[in-house]
Amino acid sequence: MSPITRICALIAVLPLLPAAGPLPRPQRPVAKVVSSAWGEEAARDKAGEAADVIRIASTKPGMAVADIGTGGGYYVMRVAPVVGPQGRVFAQDLSPGVLERVRQRTRAAHFTNVRFVQGSQANARLPAASVDVALMIHMYHEIEQPYLLLDRLRRSLKPGGRIVVVDLDRPSEEHGMPKALLACEVKAVGYELISMTDIKQGYVAMFRPGVRPRPETVKACRG
Repeated sequence: MSPITRICALIAVLPLLPAAGPLPRPQRPVAKVVSSAWGEEAARDKAGEAADVIRIASTKPGMAVADIGTGGGYYVMRVAPVVGPQGRVFAQDLSPGVLERVRQRTRAAHFTNVRFVQGSQANARLPAASVDVALMIHMYHEIEQPYLLLDRLRRSLKPGGRIVVVDLDRPSEEHGMPKALLACEVKAVGYELISMTDIKQGYVAMFRPGVRPRPETVKACRG
């Protein structure tokens, strides 16, 4: 790809964001954060969750992967060896204390390809055009402003980048996310559904950026 072609592709997926777009809040319960980790890591490994997600997301050496809402760092520890020293993992979370604990885990494992980002409920705060795969693992139902976060996340994806959501197919107040409601919310801000795959630990939904709608036209999906 020539430099000019690369720049044009980048511009195509990085539309300007309004200073304060009138994006709605979700019309469904938002689950409370009750733990920095989702389930026991050994049980998740036994169920093959991370292996399934890494395979479905086509994660490969040299890629950049963001673990949004990393919690205990379960995916950071499993993705970092996959992308390798030429790749990068962004461990992102709201809590500086959580990020410090994950930092200690990666330091003990001698991983040098992990970067740490403190975000907010409305903005992941990842660098522009930096991410091939953005993971949201068992946490989408806890996002207070999903429409705004997803809209802003678009600018952080590289050309061809995608977001991957893992959740349980049950009401958000029960720490899950109904499949149809998830697809409605993500598509409402201009993403296209690539696939939705059942796994032992719920389902994996993968999306790519499509045409971004005008923020004032976005309507909240009903839960």
